[in-house]
Amino acid sequence: MSYEHHYLTPLLEPQSIAIIGASETPGSIGVTLARNMLDTNYQGKLFFVNPGHQTIFGRHSFPSPASIPQRIDLAVICTKPATVPAIVEACGRAGTRSAIVISGGFSETGARGTVLERAVLANARRHRVRLLGPDSLGIMRPHCGINLAFANCSASPGSIGLISQSGALCTALLDWALPNKVGFSSVVSLGSSSDVDLGEILDYFVADPKTENIFLYIENIKNARRFMSALR
Repeated sequence: MSYEHHYLTPLLEPQSIAIIGASETPGSIGVTLARNMLDTNYQGKLFFVNPGHQTIFGRHSFPSPASIPQRIDLAVICTKPATVPAIVEACGRAGTRSAIVISGGFSETGARGTVLERAVLANARRHRVRLLGPDSLGIMRPHCGINLAFANCSASPGSIGLISQSGALCTALLDWALPNKVGFSSVVSLGSSSDVDLGEILDYFVADPKTENIFLYIENIKNARRFMSALR
């Protein structure tokens, strides 16, 4: 499968992005994501979704995914966990192809969170939306002008692909890398890997012409067969 036609391209090289839960509230995930993207040279279409705001940083704020006037490659969701299943359902109905759930409060919190995560995943699979997370720090793709990470930092363009199962480690590496002039082709925080997993991201990086080296931080492997296939 060529890089251009890889099934994860809408997730990792989207031509249109919607940040659902974008805001101007100081300290919120939504304001960090909005500012990070506005500070990049992203050439695709960027939309903000928040029914409580008419504008966010001078841009029109849409009340729902369905109200956006085009199909979205990637939805980034940073709302309260209880709202996420319905948002994923709405995104799927609107034709969204992939989603990143930054929000936490799912399987990592216990039985109630596990039920909620299963509902998110069921809605995503019903509409064939590929899902990164929940509880993901997000992604960075410096060559594409994408900084969709819940972190007050950025990554310089380079040739290292970073895949991490720890958001804290991603942040620590990025804090070290910038002053030391170490660049990245991609940074991907997997979160709980309810859908898209380590082996799939690794497979994408192997085909990515911008990636020459791959750095993995692994705590567990859910699909050993897929992981070993990508390594080969």
